[in-house]
Amino acid sequence: MWDKRDWHQFFQLAQRPWQRHRPPRPVAPSGLNRVLPVVGFSLSELDDAGINLELAERLGLPVDAARVGVYGPNVSALRDFVRSARQPG
Repeated sequence: MWDKRDWHQFFQLAQRPWQRHRPPRPVAPSGLNRVLPVVGFSLSELDDAGINLELAERLGLPVDAARVGVYGPNVSALRDFVRSARQPG
């Protein structure tokens, strides 16, 4: 159970600006030449980008375990994000 100090620390961390880049937003194709935002990245997309669930949580990436399939631009965006997150600043 979280006490008042835990909640205070959580909101302090949540209000801090990102140190580097914001995490990419996942999208999915919808019809011809259209993409729509979705809840999170699929487990297959994370796996193709070489990211496990622990790393995704640590980086603040949204994950949707119910989503099936892989969308190439999402995988590319994840790879670029992880590469930029690992570079020393």
